[in-house]
Amino acid sequence: MRIAMVSKLVSAPVTADGIGAGGQTRHVTGLAAALAELGHDVRIYTRRESPDPPKIHRLPSGVEVVTVTAGPAEPAGEEELLRHSKPFGEGLAAAWAGDWAPDLIHAHYWTGGLAAMVASRQRPVPVALTYHELGAIQRRFLGDRYSSPACRIGMERELGRAADCVVSQCEAETQELLRLGVPRGRIVTVPSGVDPTRFAPSDLSAVDRGNPARIIAVGTAGRFSERKGLVDAIRALRLVPHAEMVIVGGPPTGELDRDPRARQLRAVAEGSGVSDRVRLVGAVPLVEMPTWYRSADLLACSSWYEPFGITAVEGMASGVPVVATSVGGFPDTVVDGLTGVLVPPQNPTALGRAMRGVLTNPMRRMAYATAGLDRARQCYAWDRVAGRLGAQYQLLAGDHARSGDHAG
Repeated sequence: MRIAMVSKLVSAPVTADGIGAGGQTRHVTGLAAALAELGHDVRIYTRRESPDPPKIHRLPSGVEVVTVTAGPAEPAGEEELLRHSKPFGEGLAAAWAGDWAPDLIHAHYWTGGLAAMVASRQRPVPVALTYHELGAIQRRFLGDRYSSPACRIGMERELGRAADCVVSQCEAETQELLRLGVPRGRIVTVPSGVDPTRFAPSDLSAVDRGNPARIIAVGTAGRFSERKGLVDAIRALRLVPHAEMVIVGGPPTGELDRDPRARQLRAVAEGSGVSDRVRLVGAVPLVEMPTWYRSADLLACSSWYEPFGITAVEGMASGVPVVATSVGGFPDTVVDGLTGVLVPPQNPTALGRAMRGVLTNPMRRMAYATAGLDRARQCYAWDRVAGRLGAQYQLLAGDHARSGDHAG
């Protein structure tokens, strides 16, 4: 099957190994690679953001990334991207007028969905849509800081009703889609995935490294997002003596001293009396992330809200127990009391007690790590995720073909 992945109109997912690649980039490239491995012909289409001539870029997986000109060849915010969605969709349709045209479009993010709908009107094929993050949830948690275009939530509602299939990544997102008015029959829940050959324990029988125990927390790629709850994680460290916290992510290492959020985190650590036990390492290449996970005794996922939360899955696949807030996709991925512990969001006391409870009980820590590793491999390995989506694609293509035959 020929599958066109239409990425969000913000950054081209042209590398799976660079610094600053966010969860959506990792999802698109990982899914495309896994589908290609299963025998599908997959191409990723994204908006041109560089003045360099458009070109086809081949990923290590063999999947091609095709840039399409739509508006100025420069990065743009959501307001500009909204205006570019129609020419981007028209550019997609034109690209598919040659010797390669998709049997199905899988669009990512709402702006990618808009472009895909424009293209599908000229090249009628089924459209699947993954939002990755819904505006209604963003607005609920960010309040006055919500900055997306005013039309976003209404457009997400209409896209959900127009798409042939909406791929939800967790139960919390499914419930939000239903509240938005997306028909239940159009929603299929398929999570994001992980590459178990990259994210894997170095040694299941690793010797306890002793004190200090290491807690890893992961920030947003390229910046420190408030919703990641890193302030709560630092404050929780007061309740976990003889442990250090290493925060991976945020801006590049060389920019940490100038970054206002990094300075805030360091000030919180100082005020909490744990500054000697908190280390910010900044953004790191994705190829180094498995090593950081494997260096940890515990992964802390302290988000206030989380559309899916791939870090928990990556941690489990690396053989690390997880303490996470009970928001977004974490209740789906982390089985409370089996693969880790779930705690209420924005509650440093509960987070600290849970982390201390895991780190001071080696048997529990090993049990969580073992069960989490098994769950990551059985439920979230990319080949399994891609297999489920591939089956859904075949159903959509079959329904579309029968619809066309009936119309004829």
